[in-house]
Amino acid sequence: MARLRWRTDVMDPFLEVDRLRDEINRLFEPEATPMVRGLFDRPMAPAIDLIEEADRYAVVCDVPGMKREDIEITLAQGVLTIKGEKKAGKTAESARRYRDESWQGRFQRTVALPGQVDPNQVGADLTDGVLTITLPKREEARPRQIAIQA
Repeated sequence: MARLRWRTDVMDPFLEVDRLRDEINRLFEPEATPMVRGLFDRPMAPAIDLIEEADRYAVVCDVPGMKREDIEITLAQGVLTIKGEKKAGKTAESARRYRDESWQGRFQRTVALPGQVDPNQVGADLTDGVLTITLPKREEARPRQIAIQA
């Protein structure tokens, strides 16, 4: 059985490993979310967390540098949608960029909520670049303690 050896005069083994990693990553990428290629691949949209507590859901969304007026939140039929636009930071015309890893542009994140919420009690707060959306559960969806009859 012949041994497979890297021919370093023809190809760089580390470049081949990177190429293989990129091809595997492309297999699992959602097509709707554009990706930035680089050492730390990431979607060009804010990260979100969906948290469930006993009486509510909370959606936490990282939106650094964004203002309230740049974000739109809608809730319809158990689906929460966050839309917005992150504008590019201002730099002098004579400035030279050596790295440009911050994402910018329009985005939309949609989350199907796992249960029913009370749409009249939904609230949102933007503090220090973190958007927190509080979605109280409907009364009938909240867990109840049931007493055992004697």
